[in-house]
Amino acid sequence: MSTPRWRVVLIEDDTEMRRFFEGCVTAHPELELAASFGMLAPARAWLDEHPADVLLTDLALPDGHGLALLQHVVRTQPACEVLVVSVFGDEDTVIACVEAGAVGYIQKDSTPADVGRIILGVKHGESPISPMIARKLLARLRQHGGRTQPQPVEPSLPALELTPRESDVLELIARGYSYAEIARLQDISKHTVQSHIKNLYSKLAVHSRGEAVFEASRMGLLDRTRRSP
Repeated sequence: MSTPRWRVVLIEDDTEMRRFFEGCVTAHPELELAASFGMLAPARAWLDEHPADVLLTDLALPDGHGLALLQHVVRTQPACEVLVVSVFGDEDTVIACVEAGAVGYIQKDSTPADVGRIILGVKHGESPISPMIARKLLARLRQHGGRTQPQPVEPSLPALELTPRESDVLELIARGYSYAEIARLQDISKHTVQSHIKNLYSKLAVHSRGEAVFEASRMGLLDRTRRSP
């Protein structure tokens, strides 16, 4: 009797990087590439109709941030382990994803052998998290009295009001744009971008880009900005 293979779903908008991860999965005898996408919307539609064992997702995607899909999959497919694709220096975003339900992350400069081993490892109870990120998570655990999961927003709370420009900047932050790129796209100075981001951090009660994206996604602000004309 053959050993069943774990079904992996991949979301990565960079074509070359997506092919790299596809090759890593298909080359491993215990993994099966169930589906591969470059955008969030078709991935979510597929996952709503099909079970998966592992979701490997990039975060800054053309049609939104992977954190929203991560939260959706954690709710609808609790048996599916979620790994995020990260780059060095993006620790705050990784922490926000772990708090939302991800079991760990894979860096984009990983070797093919490491990718297969990490994916398989999570199905055997491992959590690929660096000591630095683990230490930050422990610090947050102490700060929140033993809770790493943020509390859900109560329906009775008033909606957070953002200016149209703040909403635009928030959307671009979620898509992974740099301050300089946001300034160019919005035709404003980098200093103005920083002022808008400072206001966003204050309104969201956060201190980093990753925390801002997490809180905005949790509160439905990113969905609201995408629905706005």
